[in-house]
Amino acid sequence: MYSRERMRVSATTQAPSTTAADTLTLFVFDGEDVAEPVLQALLDSGEARRSDGSLALAHAGSRRWLLAGLGKRERFDAEGARAGAARLARRAAELGAKSLCFELPQGFDDEATAMAVVEGAILASYRFDRYKEPPASDAERSGALEELIISAPSDLTAALARAQVVAEAANAARTLQDTPSNDMTPTALAARARELAAELDTLTVEVEGREQITARGMGAFAAVARGSYEEPALITLRYEGPDASGPTIGFIGKAVTFDTGGISIKPGDRMEEMKYDMSGGAVVIEAIGAIARLALPVRVIGVVGATENMPSGRSLKPGDIVRTLAGLSVEVNNTDAEGRLVLSDCMAYAIEQGAQRLLDLATLTGACLVALGHSHAALLSNDEEWCAEILAAAARTGELAWRLPLHREYAKIVEGTFADLNNAPGGRLAGAITAAEFLHRFAGDTPWAHLDIAGTAWDLGRAYAEKGGSGYGVRLLVDLAAGVAREH
Repeated sequence: MYSRERMRVSATTQAPSTTAADTLTLFVFDGEDVAEPVLQALLDSGEARRSDGSLALAHAGSRRWLLAGLGKRERFDAEGARAGAARLARRAAELGAKSLCFELPQGFDDEATAMAVVEGAILASYRFDRYKEPPASDAERSGALEELIISAPSDLTAALARAQVVAEAANAARTLQDTPSNDMTPTALAARARELAAELDTLTVEVEGREQITARGMGAFAAVARGSYEEPALITLRYEGPDASGPTIGFIGKAVTFDTGGISIKPGDRMEEMKYDMSGGAVVIEAIGAIARLALPVRVIGVVGATENMPSGRSLKPGDIVRTLAGLSVEVNNTDAEGRLVLSDCMAYAIEQGAQRLLDLATLTGACLVALGHSHAALLSNDEEWCAEILAAAARTGELAWRLPLHREYAKIVEGTFADLNNAPGGRLAGAITAAEFLHRFAGDTPWAHLDIAGTAWDLGRAYAEKGGSGYGVRLLVDLAAGVAREH
């Protein structure tokens, strides 16, 4: 269901013109020239520009050449390579290219840039057209790149293979995200996890339903799931890499496959986007799949709480009090603040299962989107070292995060009147922070961080992920796991 024909990716130390690619691409910075005469002529005439985001097309013999401007050399980074490659790959596909060769810019012919180029090209190739009528003829079919070649002075084969695995995992997460909720049920999400486990020997998956969730004492998760007739799923993924060392990492994903708000029902405007409320769970599943494919020497536990949040005669109601797995009671002031209820039990369960470092991902609050827009996820943490590792992974992958504070003044706000905690303090102030403070109570002494991805999970607006699911977090989680492996 989720497989597509893989793009062939390879490295060469030869010049692009010596390859069999039908389309050749070069990058150019402000104030610099290129060695290819046909492209230099376009620059000299002013038809081609060096500014960031510009594209120019030329033909020489049977070859097609594309030139991408990158702007100022000193401002260029891996994210610039990722975006530039995405624009080039998309334009090449529009022109009918099947095989594309990139020459890395001089001075940036390293692993990080090469990996970013591969990521940009593969992410830009993503399409979600499963529900559309097939084209009537070959002429109506949009182009799809079949081969990607990276030209650089050194052999970058191993780095390109890693980048391909991670980018394909991000695209797989986007497919899960974009699938409508009538098909992407908790059961279907669990089936995807099982599919990965069947494919990867080092990955195991356990799926438990409504009865087991209740029997475990996960009263908050069970209360959210109660309103839906779809079976919820507690999805637990376990990976232990070869020669694994260091702390066991716990990735926790919110996977509300559709969020109506429950009894505290949402406005109808743009409610269709609430199929994306399972994005954190999709990212955790596909990131752990990529970690297993890369055989990283780490231990990872993934816990995904999958359910719908629906209004019905048996739904959780405002004013109800529920008991969590951690033993804390919660008064439910708003049933649309359901994600933190699901995550609280999943965090406690991950700790119970042996996780020593926690990171949860959730489309948790609209307040995060108001504060940070689509460029950054909100990051909150109880541990300086763990937070620094996550911020470093965010910077390396271009999946940006911005730290917000935790403080006892915010913690007071989530204290309950009739229970230990309340899930939705009155007022509209500091919504992203108070949601994280709620979760903070369930981390205990375990180093923990929370990523609110409400603004980055879909419609990211970047050249490689403009509309629909973005897969935000897959590359960050894999890089974070690789960093833990390097340190231990």
